[in-house]
Amino acid sequence: MLVRARHGAAPVPSAVVDADGLRATTDERGEASLSLPVGEHAITVNHPGFAAVTLPVTVRAGAHLTVAFQLQEQRSESEVVVVSATRSGRMVEDQSIRVEAVPEEEIEENLTIAPGNLSSLLNELGGLRVQTTSPALGGASLRLQGLRGRYTQILLDELPLYGGQPDDFSLLQTPPLDLAQVEIIKGTTSALYGGTALGGLINLVSRRPGSEPELLVSQTSDGGTDAVGFASRRLGGGWGYTLLGGAHSQSRKDFDGDGWADLPGYWRTELRPRFFWNNEAGRSLLVTVGSTVEDREGGTLSGALTPAGAPFRERLHTRRFDGGLVGRFLLPSERLVTVRASVAGTWHDRRFGDDHKQDLRGYALAEATLSGTHRRHTWVAGSALQRDWYRSRDLSTFDFTHFVPAAFVQDEYALSEHLAVSGSGRVDFDDEHGTFFNPLVAALVRPGGGWSVRLSAGTGYSAPGPFTEETSVVGLWHVLPLRDLKPERARTSSLDVGWSTPGLELNGTLFLSEVSRPLVLSDSSVQPGSFEIANASKPTETWGSELLARFTTGPQQVIVTYTYTHSTEADPLGPARREVPLTPRNAGEIAWIWEKESRGRAGLELSYTGRQSLEHDPYRGTSPSYLELNALAELRHGETRFFVNALNLTNVRQTRFDPLVLPARATDGRWTTDVWAPLEGRVFNAGVRLEF
Repeated sequence: MLVRARHGAAPVPSAVVDADGLRATTDERGEASLSLPVGEHAITVNHPGFAAVTLPVTVRAGAHLTVAFQLQEQRSESEVVVVSATRSGRMVEDQSIRVEAVPEEEIEENLTIAPGNLSSLLNELGGLRVQTTSPALGGASLRLQGLRGRYTQILLDELPLYGGQPDDFSLLQTPPLDLAQVEIIKGTTSALYGGTALGGLINLVSRRPGSEPELLVSQTSDGGTDAVGFASRRLGGGWGYTLLGGAHSQSRKDFDGDGWADLPGYWRTELRPRFFWNNEAGRSLLVTVGSTVEDREGGTLSGALTPAGAPFRERLHTRRFDGGLVGRFLLPSERLVTVRASVAGTWHDRRFGDDHKQDLRGYALAEATLSGTHRRHTWVAGSALQRDWYRSRDLSTFDFTHFVPAAFVQDEYALSEHLAVSGSGRVDFDDEHGTFFNPLVAALVRPGGGWSVRLSAGTGYSAPGPFTEETSVVGLWHVLPLRDLKPERARTSSLDVGWSTPGLELNGTLFLSEVSRPLVLSDSSVQPGSFEIANASKPTETWGSELLARFTTGPQQVIVTYTYTHSTEADPLGPARREVPLTPRNAGEIAWIWEKESRGRAGLELSYTGRQSLEHDPYRGTSPSYLELNALAELRHGETRFFVNALNLTNVRQTRFDPLVLPARATDGRWTTDVWAPLEGRVFNAGVRLEF
């Protein structure tokens, strides 16, 4: 008898097969053989991270029997074994490219620090940096391994619900309360997701029905309030739902007394229901809709003036609505059909001093894939249609609509239990910028003894557009219409070496990337006083390393991370190269966590940020390095948790070194310097978390 263990179309190796005292383990193809006598038997398949499945089987004389088991993922606080961002549905340890999966217990450890957004969680991961891009409004982007934030694709349950290029407030408008896992792929993934993922991918995976309903309320010493609730229920017929809702507010704060709001004020509400269906036999459906309403305000306080003797206010109203679905349907041939579809629209109403604009950014995706296994191969083939559009009531010269049909294939081949290789390729047919082919190849070597080695290399592209880090600060009012722009192209590669044993995990990564023809905002030579977006003459080159050490003993865990990043680009003022601004060469963190489920948790985090090159700062060309110390404590009493956190106990604040406000307004319209350190200084927050 042949037994096959599958998760969707992907094989599940190392699953344990039991039948009447006989035991076997599935190989890299997810297959195992059993010799059973004629008669009735019950066969059970187990694997950590999946629900056990038992099937009755009748063995007849002379018959060759094949039994297929469809395993369903079962998330727990100690194990997360399957990732979806790579499309194959394999367990994380079997992926040829490195995927970092942040499990639910680590999400919970950061949940009370920043209940209203993902910045605290993501900023602690090696190779990731949440960089403030708009000081007056508090916008931020996510940089992966030194690459610009606009190259990072953010998915929610595999769907681009934040658009093809998320704006600088998407991460700040996403509470982590309903997340079960965060999947991170660093380096270009254009071979999987096209031009929206030149620099990497973040996939946020939501909790499923059956999770405990919760309510979290917190208050900060700086006047910030968060109230977030999560509800969940299983219904009959395989149906279930979850619901996330929240309300958040922050008062404007001027910490250095110069009349400028170092911390912008805002209020926000969000609502996201999700509906799930699963027949426990390989067919499932997820449907979600979501809305976010937020108003932000920064700049000078009431009655205050800039050095020019006039007030300067910044305001941003955001209205975001989205919807999407993911359906998986296992065919009798054990082929899996996956359908993804989504649409998202974000309305902005922004005031920048005397300038004002209203715009709409939209993105839609329709995609279908077919996947399966054949011997040692796990393959995926699919097609997609993306539509990206922008409409501005006041700056219509930047309006655009792009259609991008695409076709892609992927194959993972397990040569043995010690060696697997994969290859992906995607062709995008951009209706304006041409045809792009991007490959990605990877290899996984497991020599034994807890060691793993991964090597990957790929190319990527990004279609040119008006949205850069600079225009997120100053807007498009003084930017000339786009002309003669070339798509940005990238090449990335990485070598990852890991070793683990019970209680200890070590990992080291070397990475390298080159982005040719990167977009830059520069003074216009045609129209003085205006700016233009152009392709730089030289590529942006980045290389570096990451180190991770995780030690666990009993209820205690110590995590050490270190990242070295060397990134250079063309100097706009001369023929030489310069360091990419706001990219620290050295960054690291050491964290100690003690946790006991019945009692609570306590922790300390000490982080180091090295010197950074600065661009828009007349006070200094290089920032000083600094240390931040955080402390957290949570006490559990029954179903109630009380928490208090002390953030930035070292009280690092950028305005203790230099002013944030420029002595005179810059030619591009900004009134603030680069942000290279915290602006709020020491912060305390406390609250309560209720489970029902």
